[in-house]
Amino acid sequence: MKKAVFPFFMSLYMAFFMTFVITWINTGLGEGFLGRWWTAFYIAWPIAACLMLVGVQRIRVFSEKLGQKL
Repeated sequence: MKKAVFPFFMSLYMAFFMTFVITWINTGLGEGFLGRWWTAFYIAWPIAACLMLVGVQRIRVFSEKLGQKL
């Protein structure tokens, strides 16, 4: 359970801001923005959470190896 805390919050953070910005760029902040953003967010966040849970350890190992070579 402890290993799921970081991916949970990281996916929440990334999905929240990425969907907000992309929805804003694509449709503007006009009427209905929050509804469009919420739809994008509740679709994106579970996907982001699954990707983080599956890939976070592999990405950490890869980035550490890459960092040692630089």
